[in-house]
Amino acid sequence: MTTVDPDFDAAREERRERIFTRINKADSWFKVFGLAWLTPILRAAAGDNPRAQMGEIWRLLGVPLAAIAVFLMLWGTLAPQVQTSLGAIPGPVQVWEQVGNLHADHERQMDRAASFYERQDARNAELIANGEEPRNRVFTGAPTFYQQIWTSIKTVFFGFLLATVVAVPLGIAAGLSVTANSALNPIIQIFKPVSPLAWLPIVSIVVSAVYTNDDGWFEKSFLVSAITVTLCSLWPTLINTALGVASIDKDLVNVSKVLKMGTWTKITKLVLPSALPLIFTGLRLSLGVGWMVLIAAEMLAQNPGLGKFVWDEFQNGSSQSLAKIMVAVFTIGIIGFLLDRLMYAIQSMFTFSNNR
Repeated sequence: MTTVDPDFDAAREERRERIFTRINKADSWFKVFGLAWLTPILRAAAGDNPRAQMGEIWRLLGVPLAAIAVFLMLWGTLAPQVQTSLGAIPGPVQVWEQVGNLHADHERQMDRAASFYERQDARNAELIANGEEPRNRVFTGAPTFYQQIWTSIKTVFFGFLLATVVAVPLGIAAGLSVTANSALNPIIQIFKPVSPLAWLPIVSIVVSAVYTNDDGWFEKSFLVSAITVTLCSLWPTLINTALGVASIDKDLVNVSKVLKMGTWTKITKLVLPSALPLIFTGLRLSLGVGWMVLIAAEMLAQNPGLGKFVWDEFQNGSSQSLAKIMVAVFTIGIIGFLLDRLMYAIQSMFTFSNNR
């Protein structure tokens, strides 16, 4: 007759509990990065009711993949039936081909740039040997698709940081002071709905008048796009910061008065920790707005970035232009999703909010 060792069962149960504790801790980060479907896979592997976990896997992973498959099937079936001035609308296969072509174009351009600098280095070595001053020039080839992506990302982050620096202090002031809130509210209500297309000409004129030297840290086109992003994206952060500060528990405010906290101590020890969830909600909204605004600004002002890439392909009018524009559209959407996940990851590091 087989006997069961109670100590062995207790140790095994303890190991299972440790495994599930680790899985639950990892689950919060899986949710941050949009990988929540990994949790039921790990739980099923650990022996936690495989049938129920398979249902979760289907809901979190199977359903989205099935929806994407249906979308691709409809796209591939219906697209060739729509004729445009540039030919039939490209399907998934044609768009994917252009991804490869854009990557190949980037590699060719990088090879040309490398050859250019090698020749320049050789010429400069000869000049130095002859006692002459070397002449350094910058490769002026057309920016590749990857370079346009990097330009847009740099621009949106710069504009977003400017908006944050302006919006958070103003939001704190509006949340703490009824007078400041009354002063800022009409300005917010008037300028919040203004389109970036209306701000762009004003920003272009002002930057051209103030920033007369193009040899500074930033190019004019970069500043125009970034400041336009700032003007359009600061409002969600400002509003949510003011709302978060104003909704702080009154008991905490009374405690700060009893302890006679200074303004700076009150803000850093009481206001910011309590208002952080709403502040980060505003930051996520602002970054999303800024990304959308940037693409429109780049298209209209013909500033470097993904917006200009889309406009140039539209003006090009080749048989491949429409497919390249669709590659840019998917790229814009994917980057927007990744920016939101990045902000949520930062939010999860500083707050205990479960909002996504």
